[in-house]
Amino acid sequence: MSVSTGHPAPSAVSTFDVHDPATGAVVGTYPVHDRHAVDAAVATAHRAAAWWRDLGFAGRARHLDAWRGEIASGRAELAEVIHREMGKPISDAKLEIAMALEHLRWAARNAEKVLGRRSVPSSLLTFNHAATVEYRPLGVVGVIGPWNYPVFTPLGSISFALAAGNAVVFKPSEYTPGVGLWLAQAFARTAPAEPVLQVITGLGDTGNALCRSEVGKIGFTGSTATGKLVMAACAENLTPVLMECGGKDALIVDADADLAAAADAAVWGGLSNAGQTCLAVERVYVHADVYDEFLTKLVAAAAEIEAGGEGSRIGPITMPKQLSIIRRHIEDAVARGARAVLGGPDTIDRQFVQPTILVDVPEDAAAVTEETFGPTLTVTRVRDMDEAVELVNRGAYGLGGTVFARRHGREIADRIRAGGTSINAFVAHATIPALPLGGVGASGFGRVHGPDGLREFTYAKATTRQRFPSPLPLTSFRRDHRADAIADLLVAILHGRKHQ
Repeated sequence: MSVSTGHPAPSAVSTFDVHDPATGAVVGTYPVHDRHAVDAAVATAHRAAAWWRDLGFAGRARHLDAWRGEIASGRAELAEVIHREMGKPISDAKLEIAMALEHLRWAARNAEKVLGRRSVPSSLLTFNHAATVEYRPLGVVGVIGPWNYPVFTPLGSISFALAAGNAVVFKPSEYTPGVGLWLAQAFARTAPAEPVLQVITGLGDTGNALCRSEVGKIGFTGSTATGKLVMAACAENLTPVLMECGGKDALIVDADADLAAAADAAVWGGLSNAGQTCLAVERVYVHADVYDEFLTKLVAAAAEIEAGGEGSRIGPITMPKQLSIIRRHIEDAVARGARAVLGGPDTIDRQFVQPTILVDVPEDAAAVTEETFGPTLTVTRVRDMDEAVELVNRGAYGLGGTVFARRHGREIADRIRAGGTSINAFVAHATIPALPLGGVGASGFGRVHGPDGLREFTYAKATTRQRFPSPLPLTSFRRDHRADAIADLLVAILHGRKHQ
């Protein structure tokens, strides 16, 4: 299988196989694109970018809407590719596609309003100038996508970069290249004239080559460790980066929370996609007054979820090397006094990990401080919400968070150091297209989605037009003492007085 975007693909000298994580069977073979092939794709993208830019917002929106229709029509086929390559259940794959389509529609319909030229007011000293600002495309954007949400997450960069007027070269994860190719082929059917969206496939060296190519920006989603390597490579050319990295998100349960709803959110937030979610709930902090009742509900709900069986609700662990990390976190916690009230290290079988809930875990244990990326939860009793917030904010990550509380939910949420927080629902802020998504600290920087996500793939262009000569020629050697005196008086009036 080779790269296809409706146009001739760059050559590759070697290939790699993709395996079904549940069975180990080979489900596809793809080319490894080297530095020469990547540079060729980027050069082609630069030529296509001019055509795409000149279509204008309305022209691009028509193509993006058509692409959305192609994805929607082929969603069953696409969901099967997702399931085959990374293992999530078909129903979850379809849910991921549905969320991606919502954001694609928002980007296409709002790009002109967010990025188009608009007038801005001048100041008293520059009242003779008309001023405008607009946001122009960077040209070509490189996107390096993850495998855990191979449609929703990369489209957060791809669709917004396209709506902003850029061409895109997309390097999907080596675990899900078929998903990336499917998306590019669907786009090519709607815009066959130019290769506006191209896919390159390969391993880490291919992504490294994209970082060192002539792209205007890199949008990266992946681990914090890999993100640092991406930044180092991009620094050589001063290529700006958008970093959506790992997380260690927490869910807080106050004493007046709806405990059934909170337990349901914790189970879905921690176990869906086998816990392989950057926004996953990995830590739960519960008010002491309701801790026992909440834990009972949580364990009962999680016990109904099984990995690997017929009709299972969660799939396998996609990356084989992640199994050792999950096992280490569980075993380390137990060795340090924690108890597994559900699951445990003995429930790891081949690529499948059964839900595991740990209590009495020390706050400096790896299961609390490091991203686990597996179907595990630590549950901690806290005396009050002050302690809960303090423990949540202690870590290096700051991607998202969830709060369950009836009276003080907003107050608690406002104190959490994270890019987004949802109250009385898990990760709702990531599903609303008009809201930005991104992290702070070790979780990265930059934003996808919403107006911020559109501006992320542009540069601001400011323009002024002198409407008439200024009676005060301040920026001229013709400036005399009278002009200086008037300017000094204006400064005193505008800035020197103390306003109550």
